[in-house]
Amino acid sequence: MAPSAAGRGGRAGVAGGPGQEQGDIVLPLSPLPGTAAPRRPPGMLLRSPPFPNRALAALDSLAWGLLAPSFWAINRLLDLQQTTAERRRQRQRWCGWCCGCAGRAMAGPVYATLLLLSLPLAALGLLLWLPVQATRHPFVYQYTASTAPAEPWDLRQRRTFTFLSANVCLLPSGLAKFSNLGQTPQRAAYIARHLAPASPEPSGARAGLVEPQHGKANSYGGTLCTPQRPPGSVMVEVSPEAAEPVPAVLSERFPADADFICLQEVFDAGAAACLRRRLAGTFPHILSAVGGRGLRGGGLKLLDSGLLLASRYPLLAARYHGFPNGAREDAMAAKGLLAAQVLLGSAQGRRVVGYVGCTHLQAPAADAAIRDAQLTLGLRWLQLFREEQEQRGDVVAFDVFCGDLNFDNCSPGDALNQRHRLFEVYRDPCRRGPRQEEPWAIGTLLDYLKIYEEPVATPEKLKRTLSQPAGRQRFLAGPILSDGQPDPAARGPWHGRRVDYILYRQHRGALPLRTEVAGVSFITQLATRSDHLPVALRLHVAPDAP
Repeated sequence: MAPSAAGRGGRAGVAGGPGQEQGDIVLPLSPLPGTAAPRRPPGMLLRSPPFPNRALAALDSLAWGLLAPSFWAINRLLDLQQTTAERRRQRQRWCGWCCGCAGRAMAGPVYATLLLLSLPLAALGLLLWLPVQATRHPFVYQYTASTAPAEPWDLRQRRTFTFLSANVCLLPSGLAKFSNLGQTPQRAAYIARHLAPASPEPSGARAGLVEPQHGKANSYGGTLCTPQRPPGSVMVEVSPEAAEPVPAVLSERFPADADFICLQEVFDAGAAACLRRRLAGTFPHILSAVGGRGLRGGGLKLLDSGLLLASRYPLLAARYHGFPNGAREDAMAAKGLLAAQVLLGSAQGRRVVGYVGCTHLQAPAADAAIRDAQLTLGLRWLQLFREEQEQRGDVVAFDVFCGDLNFDNCSPGDALNQRHRLFEVYRDPCRRGPRQEEPWAIGTLLDYLKIYEEPVATPEKLKRTLSQPAGRQRFLAGPILSDGQPDPAARGPWHGRRVDYILYRQHRGALPLRTEVAGVSFITQLATRSDHLPVALRLHVAPDAP
């Protein structure tokens, strides 16, 4: 069953500011018990088209065909840059440096000539491509058809949900070189393979986060005693004097029981297609190609938002809002907020739903004011989305907001963002207050020039290195000033810049449920394949005590 016609048309939602792009789509929902499910082949993979009709899709394909030679030539030119790993391998070979320089010197003029020759085709393609983008849907929804109704939910029992957020830096290979990365197709295949492994994980792989312990348990599932360590994990110990002694895990693997995956910087179309294909077997509901390209809000958007949301649970509704204030290089991407309502089950004839918001904020360090405005817009849009989609009698199990916010809680240059109202509305389990982190929290931003060095070259080595203060000091990005320069007053060893967040908040409804943190994980699976550490959060949802 495809989304409704009105939804596929990208119906505009509540206005959120001048010049912003927004879209809304009503997605198929699993029927509640007692209602007839539409007949369709079980397990059939369906995908909503990115355009309202085939003619527009054909025009888009034609435009991309005309633009492809120029895009290929530009990408190859940028790809001539070498990563630090490529330079090291070149130095290790006999005459490697001379041969590499000669090869790049010959290839550069060839690619430049091909680019010049392809420009007339590119100009024609651009004239076709720009108007067609105005008709494109705000995202593509891929889902597996099923006849199963919503599962009954016993509100007396506790349920657990796991969320994963990761900046995977899947830009075209030439652009990825600016982050000391490359080989985007190979990295995308690796990421997809480990996010959704084809074979069962070895014993203990599901314990990528701390499980609740019995005894003197606190609200995070940790204990005052030393908890047992799951295989493949390293504990960051917390002192007994801490107000909330929460253990965090450095894990080599993604949690195999992830229910929701929120990715940022999935800009490359081939990488997005690879992720969709592989994730579809585990996550039946996927939103990708989020955000419009072309002329948007008075500017040219060459890339979409880079957001991708994969869910094990049916999506009831989703909405995308584009930020109207992107600046500098970030203005070329349609960064914004993706909000989704998911159907978790049914209880006493009511829907049990959850809300997930995913975003990627302005990147340059000097743009704190822009990020502050984007956070304010994001909070407003999330609230409007909930008010629009929530039905009378709905039971809300969780409300989660995640993504790469591009500021930390340790840098003096990020002071404006650290005090934002976001942290009054949502709870950050790794934070105590502005410039005050939990002692077990670590940074998620690596020093991108050092990601190929031997101590961090594999997930196992990266986990082992970051479990030590000296390793964090050397390989994690340190505190910065407002202009992005290192803070000379920073005292080491530091815990690093934590720019990737998963936040949650309590939601009171007709049948109140309480959300509690069961575990937090910093994951080293993407060693040498991203300059960010993925973050996972496990939430317990249980009846609220009277």
